[in-house]
Amino acid sequence: MPRQNLSDLLTFIAVARERSFTRAAARLGVSQSALSHTIRGLEARLGLRLLTRTTRSVAPTEAGERLLRTVGPRFDEIAAELAALSELRDKPAGNIRITAGEHAAETVLWPALARLLADYPDIRVELSIDNGLTDIVAERYDAGVRLGEQVAKDMVAVRIGPDLRMAVVGAPSYFAKRLRPKTPQDLTAHDCVNLRLPTLGGLYAWEFEKGRRELKVRVEGQLVCNNIALRLHAALAGFGLAYLPEDQVTGPLADGRLIRVLADWCPPFPGYHLYYASRRQPTPAFALLVDALRYRG
Repeated sequence: MPRQNLSDLLTFIAVARERSFTRAAARLGVSQSALSHTIRGLEARLGLRLLTRTTRSVAPTEAGERLLRTVGPRFDEIAAELAALSELRDKPAGNIRITAGEHAAETVLWPALARLLADYPDIRVELSIDNGLTDIVAERYDAGVRLGEQVAKDMVAVRIGPDLRMAVVGAPSYFAKRLRPKTPQDLTAHDCVNLRLPTLGGLYAWEFEKGRRELKVRVEGQLVCNNIALRLHAALAGFGLAYLPEDQVTGPLADGRLIRVLADWCPPFPGYHLYYASRRQPTPAFALLVDALRYRG
């Protein structure tokens, strides 16, 4: 097969998987017009339409799906084998793509990555911050990070952090005007800083547990955001109560800038796990990453 066909097939695979000329162009580092020209040339040589294009989307045709299904995995195998050759180097090398939420990235991933990347300058990591439950196989990530209870059964899961705990907090200025809630149901009478998660669509219901009793409470307030730092700033400014990871409010609780309530309704729960497809053959670089992140507490 001519080399041009191989290059064109790789271009087709990128566009078909991304379902977007824009994203595929960014991934490959070429222009959208160059991608379109390549795909048109490949289709002309094959005498088949491989992609259906509309103003809003790109999708493989039946022929395109067949080509993607048969040729895509073979190129993946070649890429994995080339990456595995880094074992023959003095130091492992390769690219690793990870998706994780904001809190996990800052508290668990970054400390480990800072050490790993300093020791292995030929390893490159792309870290995508996303609070949704990303499909790492479909989105072509090497791994993702989720809470232990959220990892699918067909994935390999490696614990990378301790148990976590949430905290309901408010500023002294807020409690100067309001009674402290004694039960989760009392939160419905309070101003709360809401959280919207992409996986839920709607607002997140705060979760509580005491003994065998579990409660989810939908709260109201002036502010909705999906960023931990902003919710913390809002609580410190007295705009209402916030539901935050305990480790993010340790300092403000210690110096009195925040007051904690409902602590007996917020027990520990399983912490973060790195997860990846069970059929994935770990490269030396990826194995180093897993070992650097593995929780040994």
